[in-house]
Amino acid sequence: MDQQKSTMLYGSLWKNVFLFAIPLAFTGILQQLFNAADIAIVGQFTQERGAAAMAAVGANAPIVALLLNFFVGISLGSNVVIANAIGSNQNGTIHSAIGTSILIALAGGILLAIGGQWIVDPLLASLSVPSEVMNMATIYLRIYLIGMPVILLYNFEAAILRGAGDTKTPLFVLSISGVLNVILNLVFVIGFKLDVEGVAIATVVSNAMSSTILLIKLIRSKTIIHLDLRHLDFNRYVLVRILRIGIPAGIQSSVFSIANVIVQGATNSLGTLVMAASSAAMNIEIFAFNVLASFGQACTTFVGQNYGAHQIARCKQILKVCLTESAMLTFASIVLILCFGKNLLSIFNGDPDVINLGYMRMMIIFPAYAFSLTYDVISGYLRGFGISLLPAFLTSLSICGSRISWVAFVFPNFPSFQTIMMIFPISLGLAALSLIVALFIKRPASKILQKEKESQELEVKNKPELALE
Repeated sequence: MDQQKSTMLYGSLWKNVFLFAIPLAFTGILQQLFNAADIAIVGQFTQERGAAAMAAVGANAPIVALLLNFFVGISLGSNVVIANAIGSNQNGTIHSAIGTSILIALAGGILLAIGGQWIVDPLLASLSVPSEVMNMATIYLRIYLIGMPVILLYNFEAAILRGAGDTKTPLFVLSISGVLNVILNLVFVIGFKLDVEGVAIATVVSNAMSSTILLIKLIRSKTIIHLDLRHLDFNRYVLVRILRIGIPAGIQSSVFSIANVIVQGATNSLGTLVMAASSAAMNIEIFAFNVLASFGQACTTFVGQNYGAHQIARCKQILKVCLTESAMLTFASIVLILCFGKNLLSIFNGDPDVINLGYMRMMIIFPAYAFSLTYDVISGYLRGFGISLLPAFLTSLSICGSRISWVAFVFPNFPSFQTIMMIFPISLGLAALSLIVALFIKRPASKILQKEKESQELEVKNKPELALE
């Protein structure tokens, strides 16, 4: 644990932030590969049903994200609470946060697995899913929801380890389950001719394995990051802290999905071909997005520990490092993907129209990632100080508000795929601008340092002999 702390509280930030963020980026990419493998395999190995199967899985992407991201956001609350407690050496809070986090994951997963079944049909109907796709989309979503307890459990377990500075273990475990997911996809689709239900079952099984491995690690751990099943209960104080930070973070994560569900509905109205193209492009874009998102998460954890250790000046340096490294690596990722974009799109579907439409989407959205990395890192920085509600509100207003308005008022007058795509750079730019303004208003590190300076000056004034020392 001392070594884990030192990577955040001491040493080179340029090196330590990079080494923390890169496994996070690859973890996010591997998680996306679960869905990408689903789409690619059903697109290539289900003959004439390929495009429809791709569209069915792709149509579910924003719904799955909507249901999942809220709880993943709450797991960021666990991350911050654990990071703060480690920085301030509060061992009791660490143990309570671990147990409470596990229970939140299981309770939330069971709620989604059971309650979610009631909203499958109305959700898909609201998205204008074509009739030839509806049955397959329904089957996929119902099976995926059944796996929510193990899917959420993995994400909360990973958040616990990241709060302690460990991003390599979740990556290693997910690598194993990712290979299993691809193998099971091929077995179910090619061997058992199951198409969408086969890839959904494969995703659930692979997530069950990854969550089980991490659970065993936490139980067997000899460090402060240890799960004791005999004392597994909700700690009211810790639960409130986790939810106070996590619920706004979950809302912030979910607004993308809420807005994207609405955008997906408009996209679906343009036909199966556009749906397939958008789905394929989105699964490539997310690779670059995971690079920039990893630095937002790194900023949260590094700031969380240093804030807990009262190393406020270092917190300001963390923001600068995360912004700079995120910009450099995101730019490199975008250039690489654009160079091979059409080849990558052909992996999902060889139809030239699908490839051209997908590449057009990528060309519009990728430049806007400069905005994404800005507000994502700033949000992570504020969240590390426990400021979670403000970035959630501003993001909701900027992203969700602009996209809903665009679909309601602009798209009906210019109903094209290009019109839909243009709202992404507009909304992301608004979010970046609002978070920059919020940062200048809140200035958490500067205000804390100013209060410390004023307190020291007051102490010297009240005790003049201190000024002579």
